[in-house]
Amino acid sequence: MHTKLAAELGLEFPIFAFTHCRDVAAAVSKAGGLGVLGVAGHSLDNLKMELDWIENEIGDKPYGVDLLLPARFAGSDRGGFGADELDSRIPEEHRRFVDELLARHEVPSLPADAKVAPEFSVGYEKQRDVIEFVFQRRISLIASALGPPPDWMIQEGRARGVKVAALAGTVEHARRHAEAGADIIVAQGYEAGGHTGLVSTMVLVPEVVDAVDPIPVLAAGGIGNGRQVTASLALGAQGVWTGSVWLTTEEAETHPVVKQKFLKASSSDTVRSRSLTGKPARQLRSAWTDAWDHPANLDPLPMPLQPRLVREAQARISRTAHNTPGAEQLANYFVGQIVGSLDQVKSVRSVVEELVQEYADTMERLDEWAEG
Repeated sequence: MHTKLAAELGLEFPIFAFTHCRDVAAAVSKAGGLGVLGVAGHSLDNLKMELDWIENEIGDKPYGVDLLLPARFAGSDRGGFGADELDSRIPEEHRRFVDELLARHEVPSLPADAKVAPEFSVGYEKQRDVIEFVFQRRISLIASALGPPPDWMIQEGRARGVKVAALAGTVEHARRHAEAGADIIVAQGYEAGGHTGLVSTMVLVPEVVDAVDPIPVLAAGGIGNGRQVTASLALGAQGVWTGSVWLTTEEAETHPVVKQKFLKASSSDTVRSRSLTGKPARQLRSAWTDAWDHPANLDPLPMPLQPRLVREAQARISRTAHNTPGAEQLANYFVGQIVGSLDQVKSVRSVVEELVQEYADTMERLDEWAEG
């Protein structure tokens, strides 16, 4: 399983793993792939601790980071809103809707001393200090998840020998990223977890490969076994960008209640919903998504107002999902349609080994068929 891009990054396998869990990122890098840590929502102090730990754990193995850099969001024409202005722009009827939803499901309030994680910042300037900080580390890749990377980020990457990747859900997005100077385009299909578009992986990947050639492309969306890795390379990709497959691993910090839901879910149990971030993001269907997506109810607010609105509610659900039936019904997380194949808890290394072995078996079978 050798590609030019994998060789340039010093990878044994062209398997890229997006994750919010440092343990998963490190384990993938140690197993021969490239772990990519999602850093949205981290303070600089916390991010320093996370990257210190990863670098100490993986030695000289490569790793990367991923940021949310949407081109359009509420307040983007002004560089974004501060916390007070965000709060002032959230309608009272939306606050009431959230309160009533939690009350119906009997979700307890947070203790007075409980801390609520900050919502992720959006916009280039809001995250410039984070971007400048990660460039001082020994990352091999930095990815922009929701928009074309700014020119100064491209130039900094080139100066430091760091590959700049950008995720695309359409050919138009891919061309825009290529014109901006991205080194890698991640063609992410409809099947993927998190923020994703409407075009399937099987259709999108070859379209993007042809549109941005010779820029290398990674296939993303619905990839969780070696046959799908083989198919991705056959479509012209130089590797795979994976995410959901790591959420049920031993190392993953996925909430235990949500992990059990994933293990029981089918591939039909996910929805694209704006209920968590304000932009369409594939996640596990739950009482939370059902409530927000019901046509009789309020529409979610745009990013970043929606995450600001629901962050305390999500903290209450997460804190009590293990012992409150209503909170358990509401609990969910971002995950792709491959969730239907995730029915066992395995180590990260086992997942990597299975991807590679099934790829090898598939290639052998194809060679036999080609020989007749």
